[in-house]
Formats: sequence, C-alpha cells, structure tokens
Amino acid sequence: MTSTPTYDDHELAMTSKRSNGDRSGAEGDDGSARGDSAGGTGRPHRNETAAERMDRNWNELLQELRVTQTGVQILSGFLLTLPFQQRFTTLDDLQRTIFLVAVSLSTVATALLVSPVSSHRLLFRRGAKDTLVTTGDRLAKAGLVALGLTVTTVVLLIFNVVLGPAAGWVAAGCMLTFFTLNWLILPLLVWRSRSRRTAED
Repeated sequence: MTSTPTYDDHELAMTSKRSNGDRSGAEGDDGSARGDSAGGTGRPHRNETAAERMDRNWNELLQELRVTQTGVQILSGFLLTLPFQQRFTTLDDLQRTIFLVAVSLSTVATALLVSPVSSHRLLFRRGAKDTLVTTGDRLAKAGLVALGLTVTTVVLLIFNVVLGPAAGWVAAGCMLTFFTLNWLILPLLVWRSRSRRTAED
C-alpha cells in the first residue's frame, strides 16, 4: 500500500532540496542572517520555505506560551489555596464574589493558554501546521486578556480586604490601565513608529 505523504514528509523533502549555495546567499560569513531588506520593506530576508516559516512561528508561539503558562499556574495555585485559610470565612459577600470571579478568569486563562498544545496533539501529522499557528495565535491573545483580567481581579480582592472597597476599585483600575498600556498600547506604538521609519526610508 502507498501511504499518503504527511506534512512532516513534505518538510523533510523541502529541507533536503536546499543547497549550500542558497544558504550562503542568505547568511553572512559568520553564519548569521543578513540584514538586507526584502522588497524594500525593511524586513530581513529569510531563506526559508513556507513549511520552515510555519515551524519557526509555532516554536516562537510555544516559547511565549511557556512564560504565560507559568504565571497562570502560580496565580491559580494561590487562588485555590485561599478557601482553606482561616480568614477566608471573614470575607463578606462582595469579596467572595470577587474571589469567585478571579478563580473563573484564572480557569479560563489556563484553558485558553493550554489549548494550542492540545490542538497540536490532536492534529499532529495531519498537515495542519498553518491552521495551528493561526488558531494558536488567537487563543494566546485571548488567554493574555483573561490573564490580565485575572490579575486585576486579584488586586481588587486584596486591596478590598486590606484597605476597603474604595481602595480596591482604585487599585484595580490602575492595574487594568497598566496592563492596557504595556500589553496593547505600547506594542501598537512601536509598530506604528517602525512602519513610519520604514516608509520614510
């Protein structure tokens, strides 16, 4: 019987066709990628196939997920231990509601950030790496939103318990603003500044 070629078989075949001459054309004398622009876009040219680009994007996504997953796991573990503390019984109804919201958001963040790994395992060797990269990117973004809201809610709870409701809402507002500036506004400003410099060049 003749087996159907898989994505991995295609990748190996494409990689084996790359000659040393092509590789030297995209690399400098020290083996590093050249900084020449491709098509005047200001982006460094990469001598890679579409399959290799998907693999690189997927590996970069996994590295980012490892960082965020560690933070979510620590935060979730902290939240799960709170109900078993003696002072937990002294919380009022509002504080318990805030706690449950934080636990729910933490669970959602964990599910979203682990979903790309689960999808990869289910679609392994089915030639769907491009779909995995696109879906994983969207899930990671949604997971970061859930993580930011989780941390904001935890800050709301802690300040509410220690200093009172007013301090809790102020602290939560400041934290939400901080996350928005650092995780959304700043990257957009950097991207816009880079695009403007590229257009001027």
